Amino acid sequence: MLLDKRIPLSYIVKKVKMEILVVLLFTTAIIFAKQYLHIPFELPPTIPAGLGTAISLVLAFKLNQSYDRWWEARKIWGAIVNDSRSLSIQFINFTLDQSRHEIRDCIYRQIGWCYALSNALRKTGDYSRSASFLSKEEYAAVKSSSNAPLLIASFISSDIRTLFKDGQLNQFQQVQMDDTMVRLVASMGKAERIKNTVFPKTYRMFLTFFVYIFLLTLAISLSDLHPAFEIPLLVTIALPFFLLTKTSVAIQDPFEDLPTDTSMLAISETIETNLKELIQDQSPVVKESDREFYYM
Repeated sequence: MLLDKRIPLSYIVKKVKMEILVVLLFTTAIIFAKQYLHIPFELPPTIPAGLGTAISLVLAFKLNQSYDRWWEARKIWGAIVNDSRSLSIQFINFTLDQSRHEIRDCIYRQIGWCYALSNALRKTGDYSRSASFLSKEEYAAVKSSSNAPLLIASFISSDIRTLFKDGQLNQFQQVQMDDTMVRLVASMGKAERIKNTVFPKTYRMFLTFFVYIFLLTLAISLSDLHPAFEIPLLVTIALPFFLLTKTSVAIQDPFEDLPTDTSMLAISETIETNLKELIQDQSPVVKESDREFYYM
């Protein structure tokens, strides 16, 4: 997940070292060909200037589209936090005191749902974090299900229906809780839509290709400069293009279990902490999200 920490220079260099190496190679080749092979390289500076402007616009569009996907994912999980809290408060306040034990199990299932959705979106196949919040029979069904969070959501809906039949809820309260469940399932569907909609990879390929074309034409147009100035200048110009391209690619898929994905595990742990406090459960929350410590 993304953290507000200082980014070391070595990390930045590591991200674009191959691209910078390619720039250094063709720049050195052009300088060698002109100075030692006397091959006349001449190109008006207006050509790379025009290419650079066009690429900047395309790159800005790519960054905007990628960030929109990442930000929508974060808003979806923000809605899940809100609706999980709302559902738990409804379970607690709408029901009678004699159903406290059953209500705790219902809230546990909601915690398990959050962890199951996080793992389902990342396609880890590991639902062990949900195991302690479900019965053995429910967990066995979840492990064999093709859509674990949907199955857990059906368990919670069954709890609401049972409470209504037992007279623990009136009709208005049942409708309110069903509406909350509808919003949770809708958030799950929105997240799955982002997960299953692939950002065109050709966009990245073409963008990277034209960045190289731009740098190549720029290297030719600047070939009259001394190599001691030309090479560092080209590397300096190349860095923001490649770093921004890498950033746009990294954030375009927010559920791919990458350092830049939405911090679903940390959010689920926050939900667990909040919901346990509502039912006065003092058991500690295992902070596995502490392992997800990346710069970008």
